[in-house]
Order: sequence, then structure tokens, then C-alpha cells
Amino acid sequence: MAKSDKHIAVLSDDGSYTAYSTEYEEHYHSTKDGALHESLVKHVVPAFSVVHKDEVFILDICYGLGFNTLATLLYYQEHRPKAKLYIYSPELDEVLVRSLENFTYPKEFDLFKEIVICLSKEGVYEDEHIYIEVFLGDAREYVRKFENKFDIVYQDAFSPSANPALWTQEYFSDVKKAMKEEGILTTYSIALQTRMALHENGFHVYLNEGENFRGATLASFKKLNNFKLVDVEHKMRCNPSVVSLRDAQV
Repeated sequence: MAKSDKHIAVLSDDGSYTAYSTEYEEHYHSTKDGALHESLVKHVVPAFSVVHKDEVFILDICYGLGFNTLATLLYYQEHRPKAKLYIYSPELDEVLVRSLENFTYPKEFDLFKEIVICLSKEGVYEDEHIYIEVFLGDAREYVRKFENKFDIVYQDAFSPSANPALWTQEYFSDVKKAMKEEGILTTYSIALQTRMALHENGFHVYLNEGENFRGATLASFKKLNNFKLVDVEHKMRCNPSVVSLRDAQV
């Protein structure tokens, strides 16, 4: 990573590096769960346990260090090498994206070095099986460009307290419109406000849990059998003072 007073490289517990944002005062990944491990277990693996298609369209909010996108490529290389993968990812921090050709990625990503460099310089990478687009700008603006397009959404923005505009009820309404009816959303957030905003937009909310990582959230328009349903309405009754985030508040 190029020198910047906005980003500090940090070694996480699985041996992969993440970064700390001095602007948002948060790490890009859980240092306890590990950067690569978190991308796999909180986003990629649960999403693809539900989605089984020859062509998969993914919205990766936000690109950040690129871990969710690269972990998806890693998963596909091992499990679905002939499938076609389309990844669309907004990112506000252009300086960060331009610096990533120098970031210390885990060795598992070595085969994707050319892709990282191409995205850092051009913002687009395409080959026979992969299309990746990194949009430098406002994620809210970007999401509104799409309708009924995405099979998977990785909701991985900075936390609701640090970046509330990407966690409001209205934001998830835009995300809903961009998703297919059978689509699935993954996020590390287990905050009641987040789950309420999803629930209010017609999502079923599920707990993503397992060994060696803290619980996370899945959301789907259809019912899932392999995940524990979260009774959001019960939690709302037990916490009457909690309300979902709204655009007017942020």
C-alpha cells in the first residue's frame, strides 16, 4: 500500500493484512476473525451455499482492499472454474484503489496479481470467465443504476456508526430493487438497526454463525433452510426505543 495518512496496514489474526482507516476510525476487517477468513466465512461461502448458477452477478459494497472480490475469485477457481462471474463494486476512496497494486495480500491471492493491477489502474478487468468493474464514486448513486440484476450483495461498508448512509432503510430499498427475487445479501453487521432496515424492506433475516468467527447476517427474499431465522419483530418489541436508520438522520 502506498504511504498515506488515511490508511495503515495491520496484520490480522489469520496472518493476512488488513488496513486501518484514520478517516473512518475503523479497520477494513475484523482483526480477530482475520481479513481473508472474514471475507470467506461471512460473505463468499454462505452466499454460494445458496446461489448455484452458471452466471452469477455480484454487488460488492464497498471494494475497499478488494478482499471480497478476490476471495470470490479464489472460491470460484477451486469450486466453479467454468462459471461466468460478474462483480460490480463501488468505492469512494480512489487513492486507496490506486495504491492496491502495492498492498501485501495473502499468498492465496498471488494468482490474481494481474487482476489487482488492472483494477487499480483501469477500474475494469475482463477475461473469458470474469468481469469486474470498480466504480470510483458514491455507492448510493451507483446502486440506483441497477434493477433486478444481482444474485448476491456483499454489504461490507464501514459500520452504521461510521458510515450510516450505507445502512439506512432507504439505502436497502435501493439495494432491494437492484437484486433479483432469489438474491441473497451478506453482511458482518448483526446490529438490530441493520436487521430492522432489512426486515422493513421485505427481507427474511438469518444468523450466519460457525466456528472461529463472530456471528454475521444473511438476508434473503426467499426462506432459507440451512440458517437460523432471526425473529426481528420479537427483537423490535423487546427494544421499542430502537429504530432503523433513515436518510433524514444521516
